[in-house]
Amino acid sequence: MPAAEIAWRVRALARRPIDRLRATLDLHPTARAAGEAGRALAGPGAPRLSDVPLGQWIDARPGAPEHDWLRRLTARADAIAAHRIALFGCVRDLGSPIDWHRDHEHGIPTPRTFADAIDYRDVRVAGDAKVVWEPNRHQHLVVLARAYRATGRQRYAQAAVDQLQSWLEQNPFGRGMNWRSPLELGVRLINWIWTVDLILDSGCVTAGLAERLAHAAYLHVWEISRKYSRGSSANNHLIGEAAGVYVATAYLPALRNAAALRDRSFEILCREIVVQTHADGGGGEQAFSYHLFSFWLLLAAAIAGRRLGQEFPAFYWERLEAMTEFAAALGEGGPLPAIGDADDGYVLDLGRDDDDLQAMLSVGAVLFDRADFKRASGRLREPARWLLGADGVSRFTNLPDERPPRLQSRALPESGYYLLQSGTPGEGDDISVVFDCGPLGFQALAAHGHADALSIIVRAFGREVLVDGGTFDYFTYPAWRAYFRSTAAHNTIVVDDLDQSVQQGLFLWGRKAKTRCLAWTATAERSVVEGEHDGYCRLADPVLHRRRVELCAADRVLTVRDELVMRARHELTVAFHVGPDVRVSRRNEHALDLDVDGHRVGLALDGRLAVRVTSGSEAPIRGWRSQKYHVKEPIVSISGALSVDRPIVLTHSFDFK
Repeated sequence: MPAAEIAWRVRALARRPIDRLRATLDLHPTARAAGEAGRALAGPGAPRLSDVPLGQWIDARPGAPEHDWLRRLTARADAIAAHRIALFGCVRDLGSPIDWHRDHEHGIPTPRTFADAIDYRDVRVAGDAKVVWEPNRHQHLVVLARAYRATGRQRYAQAAVDQLQSWLEQNPFGRGMNWRSPLELGVRLINWIWTVDLILDSGCVTAGLAERLAHAAYLHVWEISRKYSRGSSANNHLIGEAAGVYVATAYLPALRNAAALRDRSFEILCREIVVQTHADGGGGEQAFSYHLFSFWLLLAAAIAGRRLGQEFPAFYWERLEAMTEFAAALGEGGPLPAIGDADDGYVLDLGRDDDDLQAMLSVGAVLFDRADFKRASGRLREPARWLLGADGVSRFTNLPDERPPRLQSRALPESGYYLLQSGTPGEGDDISVVFDCGPLGFQALAAHGHADALSIIVRAFGREVLVDGGTFDYFTYPAWRAYFRSTAAHNTIVVDDLDQSVQQGLFLWGRKAKTRCLAWTATAERSVVEGEHDGYCRLADPVLHRRRVELCAADRVLTVRDELVMRARHELTVAFHVGPDVRVSRRNEHALDLDVDGHRVGLALDGRLAVRVTSGSEAPIRGWRSQKYHVKEPIVSISGALSVDRPIVLTHSFDFK
């Protein structure tokens, strides 16, 4: 950690006793800091962030997109109004009134003491922080606000207001988990602004509530601006913090020092969109879920700026387009790979029934006039309607319709991903291989990276064949957290049962493997990539791992060649983790058949390996996949083990029928 960051952290610790006293004596900015913002919120006016006319969707004809959107929206809004809220794929009753200080998955109450003193990573004290914070982000209030606009039914607006008032009463400034993380404050601000904006003309936001809400919004802005993430912590958190401040101060210009606070957040966003993404559009965190999360934060700020009179610079929009291109490239060959951490985090619920990638592409089609994004999105997605208005719908419709093109191999060298591809999606002959030759993660912490150097992910026939294990947990189950980040959970080689990079904490890595691409060639007939990593060069007897991956389109054969250079004895394990819908049968000791939705993929491992098939093992943990936070399922893991004391080359092949 550089000296400047150490000094900043020391100052933050020194400030804590003062902040504790502030919280105890309520010595924080008073309601006067909100200025005229409260009166502006309570005044008459139409929404400024979206142009959906009040009640327009109630008469939508069957077959129209709005008809389907309305059906799903009102079903969710009715549940939310009854305090039944989806948390990580499971609907939970948050109580009546809602208890905003509880881990509702495990039934653990959380402290209401001085926020900065709460150890949010200790589940015995704070429950699982992700589970506590999720409903307090208030994305579900935007669902209620959307339901009000779509139907004109007052009860949805009133339900949103009731929950806002409940939260304000239970969460005095600086006390409890909900003031613990500036990122959470930033996301909550964005959702507050959208919620209030969509219900402005309902009359439910009384003068008293508007003043309380404006004051609370200012306290959020003030707290974030004092504690912006810096140094090794300045990852997606900094983007979320700045996006929240920007949206709030742009929407509520009467807040004290709003112009200066807005300008600072604007500068941060314009800087971080470049710092935290690669030139090819990939996210620096090497975690695809956070790539999408950062995109939506950056876009939420830019859309608010455009609606409220401040345009972001051209390079900002160009980088958003590059981020969309990157995601489209990774998703064109099948389901988006689950590379790196994923905690199901999102920003605004403008139609969560749609996949985040498809929604991103639908919005990108309009913003960047891209027919290829339209084709990849499949159809107009509901978030595009809320964000881009009726004009956006028209522009999407007027883009030409394209047939899916043949998959082409492509390199994304700045991010470190290489796609070996052939065939045409939807025609039953498509193969897509993702080769990971990128860095572990972002900056010194690499907080959301996994030990997955030289791993491959395989999609074919539009289905998952070989998968990344996912994430499952951050705080509650440390052994599972360690497994899903480990090299063993990825489709690569493990040496001496060790990770390529050294885990030192839930979000911290010690010695990090460095990867290097050695060769890349791609033609219509054959694609080849070769890379190496030095993660095991830290051993007393260093081991260098090189991997060569070749896809022959004509023969429909994928060959994986692993070269390991060493001098002393080591234990090697190569692992291939099969998708959850793939059925596996064994032909002989080294050959297996993978049934992928009726298609056969033959896997032949190197004949010197002792091959083992495992599923759902807990001792040791092997054969698991997690597609949602705190949800896991058994999958088949195929591993081959070998003890060697000299350089060796192992060859494995996949034959797609």
